Amino acid sequence: MYEHKDPPQRQQSKGLERGTTAQTSTRKRSGSDIMGDYMGPVLNWLQNVAAVTLLKARRTLFQAAILFCVLVLLLWVSVFLYGSFYYSYMPSVSFSTPVHFYYTSDCDSSESSLCSFPTANISFMKNERDLVMAYGQPYRVSLELEMPESPVNERLGMFMIKISCYTKGGKTVASVGRSTILHYRSNLLQSLSTLMFSPFFLTGMAEQKQLIEVELFSDYKTNAYQPSVGAVIEIQSKRVQIYSSHLRIHAFFTGIRYVLYNFPLTSAVIGVATNFAFLSVIVLFSYLQFIWGGIWPPDQVRVRVMMGDNTRIQQRREEARKRMEKENSQKDLCAPLLIGSVSDASDFQENHTVAEPSPKKPSESSDAPGADVPEEEGSHDSSHEEKDGPNVLDGCQLPNQGETLLRQRPAPWMSL
Repeated sequence: MYEHKDPPQRQQSKGLERGTTAQTSTRKRSGSDIMGDYMGPVLNWLQNVAAVTLLKARRTLFQAAILFCVLVLLLWVSVFLYGSFYYSYMPSVSFSTPVHFYYTSDCDSSESSLCSFPTANISFMKNERDLVMAYGQPYRVSLELEMPESPVNERLGMFMIKISCYTKGGKTVASVGRSTILHYRSNLLQSLSTLMFSPFFLTGMAEQKQLIEVELFSDYKTNAYQPSVGAVIEIQSKRVQIYSSHLRIHAFFTGIRYVLYNFPLTSAVIGVATNFAFLSVIVLFSYLQFIWGGIWPPDQVRVRVMMGDNTRIQQRREEARKRMEKENSQKDLCAPLLIGSVSDASDFQENHTVAEPSPKKPSESSDAPGADVPEEEGSHDSSHEEKDGPNVLDGCQLPNQGETLLRQRPAPWMSL
């Protein structure tokens, strides 16, 4: 059949269009490939950076949690130590106990006077176990008397109050007496006060009485060897009238106790901060010791290196000395029976082994001093022995011409 063929110009134009299309697709593919080549490493780098950042964040968070727990523990321990110190160092500030007087009543009751002086026995033990007063601490001891403004007490005048402190065995260690009197009030003042406070008196909200405080000891200190466990209080008057009475013991602090008692908040902050700093330093040194093996590791490393060098040098010296002894023993055993003349007695050594250096073997003469010979000399010695093969027979060195060798009788240790 007849086939229709395109003219040459049309075929050329089609070829150009196909070439242009191929070049365009090639350019497009090359651009995507280039973009992929660039984006792949970038994505890998971003993934690696994200993984490293996450790992560092987790590690930082873990370290922060550990640090927070350690700080909280140190703070709690600091507070506990300060509280323990305050409780053990600070004594009781004040102590108050009621005083119950007793007296005999077997005398004639027609008179208004008592049969004996009112007496009371007071214990200085708290909870029947602990002493109220600390050793060496000054205390102020006073007695409070609540007395009515009765005509008997007004006519009583002055009277004595005596106190005697005793130990556990009943021995009196301190005794003192103080006088006191009811405060004076005129009849006019009493009438006016009665008129003004009559509503309170009628309702029972107030009473006609006076509170008298008698200071018995102003600076009392108990002895550590003979502590006071109690006291006997006696009112030396048979006509006294008393509503109630209390014994009060108040401590006067000085020094650190004064600061702790009068400035409690400031003292607590300073004490806790000091304990926290001290414990932090201990924990820091322990951490450095655990991580680095010490606070100044470079010095320790330098000392170890120097010790290693000295040990290595000592080992080389020992090996050289043993090698020289072995060579000398072989020379003595394998030497001929000829004994030459000796011109100088100083050639003998202290261990009775003699080896004259050969003029043809400088390596052996250099090994004779033997103290500071390094390990590398063994190879040179072996090389020299191989070169001097004709003079060595079965490990024994033969004498050269013109040499004079000395042979000694083998020592007993050589036969072992």
